[in-house]
Amino acid sequence: MPQWIHARVHPGASQDRCEQTAPDRFEVWVRAKPVEGRATEAVAGLIGQALHVPASRVRLRRGAHSRTKLFEVI
Repeated sequence: MPQWIHARVHPGASQDRCEQTAPDRFEVWVRAKPVEGRATEAVAGLIGQALHVPASRVRLRRGAHSRTKLFEVI
């Protein structure tokens, strides 16, 4: 059964960091700039690390051009 994760993203940060603020919510800082989806890919990787799943199992479902994103973990 998929798990839904809401993430607030801060691209262009000085370091990569991921904080879980609720069971289904994360605050994520990434060094990657929001160009060509690089920041979103970095966020998926950090969420995967936090949940101990491969980044390939973390899929963006909503918010490609927004700082607030919805991911599905399968």
